[in-house]
Amino acid sequence: MLLRSTGQAPCLLGKTWGYEQASVWVSDGCSAEFGTAAGTAPETTTPKPLSHIPNVGFLLVDNPKGQVYFRLFSYGRYLNQRNLDEKYVDAFGNTKEVQRRQDVQLNKFFAPFSGWFLTPKMRYYLYVWSSNPSQGDPAQVVGAGNLTWTFNRFVSVGTGITSLPSVRSTEGQFPYWLGVDDRFIADEFFRGSYTSGVWFKGELHPKVKYMAMFANNLSTLGVSASQLDNRFDTQSYSVQWLPTTGEFGLWGTFGDYDYHETVATRLGVHYTHSLEEKQSQPGTEGIENSQIRLTDGSVIFTPDLFGPGITVNEVDYRMTSIDAGIKHKGMAVEGEVYWRWLSDFAGDNTGGIANITDSGYQLQVSAMAVPKLLQVYAGTSQVFGRYGDQWEFRAGQNFYPVRERGVRLNGEFMYVDRSPVGYTAYPYPVGARGPVFHINFEINF
Repeated sequence: MLLRSTGQAPCLLGKTWGYEQASVWVSDGCSAEFGTAAGTAPETTTPKPLSHIPNVGFLLVDNPKGQVYFRLFSYGRYLNQRNLDEKYVDAFGNTKEVQRRQDVQLNKFFAPFSGWFLTPKMRYYLYVWSSNPSQGDPAQVVGAGNLTWTFNRFVSVGTGITSLPSVRSTEGQFPYWLGVDDRFIADEFFRGSYTSGVWFKGELHPKVKYMAMFANNLSTLGVSASQLDNRFDTQSYSVQWLPTTGEFGLWGTFGDYDYHETVATRLGVHYTHSLEEKQSQPGTEGIENSQIRLTDGSVIFTPDLFGPGITVNEVDYRMTSIDAGIKHKGMAVEGEVYWRWLSDFAGDNTGGIANITDSGYQLQVSAMAVPKLLQVYAGTSQVFGRYGDQWEFRAGQNFYPVRERGVRLNGEFMYVDRSPVGYTAYPYPVGARGPVFHINFEINF
């Protein structure tokens, strides 16, 4: 673990430092004291060109003018939704069909290039991202990224596209979740998504991290600049406290693959506010869809949703979440609670729409049944609101055949009662009720 930073450059787990079985690697000016459970200092190394850094990628170039890493993430998925109910009835009495799939897809392809140019303070993260189940839909293929200037470990300033720090799963630890690229329904329902803006992040204390982002809207994927308003009025803030060890695993992962010998803990708080317009919403099948929905799954901007002649064109969105977790010797318990407030509806005949308050939670437990080889997990999630209360349960396993995070075989069983979220890259359709099963084979280097 990182005991104490000793220089001005930031030491970011998975970016400027990491660890293997018997050594710690550092880069970009990271200087710190490291320790192990036995209290002995591990060997410190610096990566060399063409070498592979686990969970960072291959170092292609490293010279006084810059550094280039290349990484690849992809997974194939077999998805079976055939046992879902054929139809569901929304909160307004409308009966709708549920598309029930059974197919195999190379579900996602993600290829980032990262590093620095001229000075380690000037960092870049540029990528191509494809969601193959969304062929033909908006933002099926995305070329994006961001640029960051790192002043010191206390503050970095970035601009471009990144995820709003609206919930724990959008803090930047993707794809290190228990399941493969599938958030729980509460997480998916309440969160913000990827958007364009400017942000500040760093350390307030070695055990306290922060991020503040000011952005165009809740989700920019599938939304052109001509669809945005000119108010630049989306803000998102997060603070995470890591009281015991000062870290919570590689990239802040879910689960304890790292097998902490010392108890690791975290507490996180997030707050997001945005004035959202109908025109600035992504398509319902967007690669990272973040539509504002009611708890029955209805998109709030749907014409005549609240009655004949009533159409919402603008809404004030506020959301906060609190998460906590504990890890020790391969076991982890992690949870998050959410609250969302929708108000100040504007549009055609919207004066009679009362403010909407929704809440929810998710809870996940996991254990490394065989260290570095087999992980088992289970979890549940619920969403509560005026337009219905929805819930789900999941259980799954991750098998790591080469005893490294870079390759895993995941199997997951889920039961959902009226999913309030859904799109082609997500394992549920909106309104889903019943069991879903999927198998995923993932590579991530």
